Amino acid sequence: MTTDLDTLSVNTIRGLCMDAVQRAESGHPGTPMGIAPVAYTLWQRFLRFDPADPIWPNRDRFVLSEGHASVLLWSLLHLTGVRAVDPDYEVLGRPSVTLDDLKSFRQLDSRCPGHPEYRWTSGVETTTGPLGQGVATSVGMAVASQWLAARYNRDGFTLFDFDVYALAGDGDMMEGVSAEAASFAGHQRLSNLCWIYDSNRTTIEGHTDITFTEDLAERFLAYGWNVTTVADANDLDAVARALHTFRAEHERPTLVLVHSHIGYGSPVEGTAKAHGEPLGPEAVRETKRFLGMPEDTDFYVPDQVHDWFARGIGAHGSAARDAWRSTFESYRARHPQLADEIERMQRRDLPAGWQDALPTFPADAKGIATRDSSGRVLNALAQAVPWLLGGSADLAPSTKTRLTFPGAGDFQADDRSGRNFHLGVREHAAAAIANGMALSKLRPYWSGFLIFSDYARAAIRLSALMEIPTLHIFSHDSIGVGEDGPTHQPVEQLASLRAMPGLLVFRPADANEVVETWRVVAGLRREPAALVLSRQPLPTLDRSRLAAASGLAMGGYVLADAPSGDPDVILLATGSEVALALAARDELAAGGVAARVVSMPCWELFDRQPRQYREQVLPPAVRARVAVEQASTLGWERYVGDAGAVVGMHTFGASAPLKHLLTKFGFTPERVSQVAREQVAANT
Repeated sequence: MTTDLDTLSVNTIRGLCMDAVQRAESGHPGTPMGIAPVAYTLWQRFLRFDPADPIWPNRDRFVLSEGHASVLLWSLLHLTGVRAVDPDYEVLGRPSVTLDDLKSFRQLDSRCPGHPEYRWTSGVETTTGPLGQGVATSVGMAVASQWLAARYNRDGFTLFDFDVYALAGDGDMMEGVSAEAASFAGHQRLSNLCWIYDSNRTTIEGHTDITFTEDLAERFLAYGWNVTTVADANDLDAVARALHTFRAEHERPTLVLVHSHIGYGSPVEGTAKAHGEPLGPEAVRETKRFLGMPEDTDFYVPDQVHDWFARGIGAHGSAARDAWRSTFESYRARHPQLADEIERMQRRDLPAGWQDALPTFPADAKGIATRDSSGRVLNALAQAVPWLLGGSADLAPSTKTRLTFPGAGDFQADDRSGRNFHLGVREHAAAAIANGMALSKLRPYWSGFLIFSDYARAAIRLSALMEIPTLHIFSHDSIGVGEDGPTHQPVEQLASLRAMPGLLVFRPADANEVVETWRVVAGLRREPAALVLSRQPLPTLDRSRLAAASGLAMGGYVLADAPSGDPDVILLATGSEVALALAARDELAAGGVAARVVSMPCWELFDRQPRQYREQVLPPAVRARVAVEQASTLGWERYVGDAGAVVGMHTFGASAPLKHLLTKFGFTPERVSQVAREQVAANT
């Protein structure tokens, strides 16, 4: 039997990983077995993390980017005794991962799912699975640590200086988003960021020589990273030296390139067979014999291993947490306003009186583009909420997301206090970095053109899956882009975003609907939102004769009704097409047709309203309905019904001035009125 406590702990992790995968008859045993010594060394000797309080603000973050190796994380959470945290972020008494949880790995409702899931299992800092997402998100966490330090640390009070570790594999390094994120991190000189690259040189199809032969160390040196190599993952002293090298580096992020052996000690070591399938009962026994573990005992955990972790990460994590709490209480006495900000941020509360900052816009027939009104609201709100910050994928002048008030500044390596982030032409990384900042309790936004939301879709999806309030801001929302042509004119993107569970998609009709959009999204705690904004000016509607913009909070509302309240036809629209629907309503009235105009800026909020409200807005008896939107018609059938019609896009756009595009594709009062009259005739 193995007696050395380090070796015994590593092999216990390996045994749990093998057994959990074997019990589930599903999973990835090879990667955890190969990299277990590195994960063990990091957690036991370096990670500043208190298992008894896994959400204290200045803890180091550990991100398992190679999420298919989730059983490694479940084993660590069990062995270190991490406590569970409920949705209200109150630490509970039960363990986050019990041995029974490990035995139900990958089963329905298990606390040990197939990939790490944020909010599901305490100790998981971010959902990973799609390769590259974890490392990219870790960059946002490292950014958050630097920004928090710049704003809140004071002489004698170091409240924020946490490090971020991400464990990544060959697949992570092949994904483009990791390259985008690494480039940004190198430019920003994020010295509190450490990526541990588990180079086992094996993927599903075989050895990486068939596809991935670049000199990765040289690539990261070119990004401006510090690179150090561990020749053998089993050499704990070498691993420790590499992590000490990271801690001693104060100018660059660090890549620790570790050569590991997938499926270490098993009959299929070093082969693709060790990657994504159970080893088999006989191979498990043979591997346990090699490791010096009892071969006929499943889920074997020696008592001294629990005690060893308690004396290691448990003891030094608790001491670090207690010291931080003591420092914070002294800080609160000296800097009460800043302490209040920190506590509000952790609860995702907003400062008192924040809504007083929101402007109102007077009626104006010429109007203003919703990207411009959004920029004004954002700047007003950001002055009231100091931790509201963000940037764009090199498009701030177009998306109007730059914070321009005095002191806003730019976040750069020589000034961490800036609230404007230059994320570069890196849409995918921009969204992932924003997610990392949101996971660190900041209120981040990022922005780009709606057409390029496709590039960021994976990270947008993860923000919804994790239930974090990342703000995704998109301008150039329609064929209104005009001369740039179909490559820049979004058609299917709105339907695609609306199809994403948990994402609130707003397409406001005028400046005051923009204000109300920000009123809703500023207060979100567990939902991300997409703001979809126009490039072209939209009339600021006269609310003295139309319904108040506050109806936006319901998702959809009656903007203008028929004189008698009994419409012949209902016109539904979003964004720039709301003004078009109002013009069509006037034209219909001249011909004796009574139309109701419904603004539908957020389908998701409307669908949550009580049935009674929804039927007040869209009376079932009125079957003549026309939806108008410069986008794919997919989805509108739920509101217009089988008998209704949609004036929308059925092809891609074209390159031409906007007025010609509107005529070509039928977005004119005459066309909408014609379709409405046809609907009235068909339903009479």
